[in-house]
Amino acid sequence: MFSERDLSGGLAAVREAYAPEAIVLDCDRDFQTLPAEHRDDLALFTESLSPSEYDAEWLPEDAPEILSRLASTDFVVGSPGDGAVAWTTQTDPPVVFVKARIEGTPDAFADFLVAEALVEAGLDLPEQFLGFFGEQYRAFDAAVDADPTSVYQLASACCDAYRGLHTREEFEAWDEDHPGLYDAWVDAGERVTGRLDGLPREIARGETSFSDAAELACSAVKHDVDLPAPFAALDTLAYRRHGASYAVKWAEKVFDADAADSTE
Repeated sequence: MFSERDLSGGLAAVREAYAPEAIVLDCDRDFQTLPAEHRDDLALFTESLSPSEYDAEWLPEDAPEILSRLASTDFVVGSPGDGAVAWTTQTDPPVVFVKARIEGTPDAFADFLVAEALVEAGLDLPEQFLGFFGEQYRAFDAAVDADPTSVYQLASACCDAYRGLHTREEFEAWDEDHPGLYDAWVDAGERVTGRLDGLPREIARGETSFSDAAELACSAVKHDVDLPAPFAALDTLAYRRHGASYAVKWAEKVFDADAADSTE
């Protein structure tokens, strides 16, 4: 199920700088919830495994099943829609999982994804959006006028933006020490910029859902590119400082404005 991944010089240096105890594992299959029968496989590389148990009281009654798994003893890594790399501190030491879907990803970008996971784990950022929102998730859910899955998708995107506000200043400093990883970060930002410009029109025409647009925009925060409204409000120092409470206020303003527009 797992095998230790060989790290290049740049990746080894990033691990040493941010998460020196972390283990990077290749996975022979994709997973979000690790079946109990494979926990022994993971135990070969770690000293202990303690699944996070988020409070079920944080969840609205109509929450999707994946959220119920988070508020249980299931070992959940990543979220639906996540990319090929995920990380967790539910193990000692922390683990970065490189999933099977990484196959076909350009080597430079694959290395950046692993480096990003090491930085996030090392900076002690929220692993799951439910841990980021905590008891405020119910308020976020109440503020968003959408179905439960879209609410969850939007909440996950907001957490991604919050992490990006912390990691991008690290990436920006890599131009000399880790030029290959820095170039991959810049290239990914340039690629996403063109997709961002048309988001407001796509949302207005119904060509892209608001939650899908949020996923794209919030994933771009780490690349320090200009975001369109209303997502630009999540690319601010205020959001970095206030976190989940700011995200709730943002959602209230966005969806109150949408409701007002629909009545005009």
